Amino acid sequence: QVQLVESGGGLVQAGGSLRLSCAATGSISSINDMGWFRQAPGKQRDQVATITSGGTTYYADSVKGRFTISRDNAKNTVYLQMNSLKPEDTAVYYCNADVSRGGRFFNKYWGQGTQVTVSS
Repeated sequence: QVQLVESGGGLVQAGGSLRLSCAATGSISSINDMGWFRQAPGKQRDQVATITSGGTTYYADSVKGRFTISRDNAKNTVYLQMNSLKPEDTAVYYCNADVSRGGRFFNKYWGQGTQVTVSS
C-alpha cells in the first residue's frame, strides 16, 4: 500500500507565503514524476507544477515566478513553495506521484488534499 500525506496548507493574506509538503510512504520501489494539482470550488482540478525524478520542472503559467517545486528523493517527499500568493490561488491542493512497487510498472497515487486560502 502507498500513501501520500500532505501538510502545510492554511490561511494566509495576499502577498504571503506557504510551503506545502507531501510524503509518500509504504511499499515503494521507485518514484518517477511528483507534482501538485489544485481545485477551486466549482472548477476542475488543474495542474500546478511537476518535477521529474531527475529534477526537471514544469509550472502552470499562472504560478510561474511565484511557486517553486522541489523534491527530496531520499525522503520520497515533494514540496511546493508558494510566494506572492493571490486570492485566486485559493483551492484544495493535491499532490500526486507515479510510484513503482517493484518492476517496470508505475501507478499514480494522490494525496487527500490540503486547503489553501488566501485572503485579500
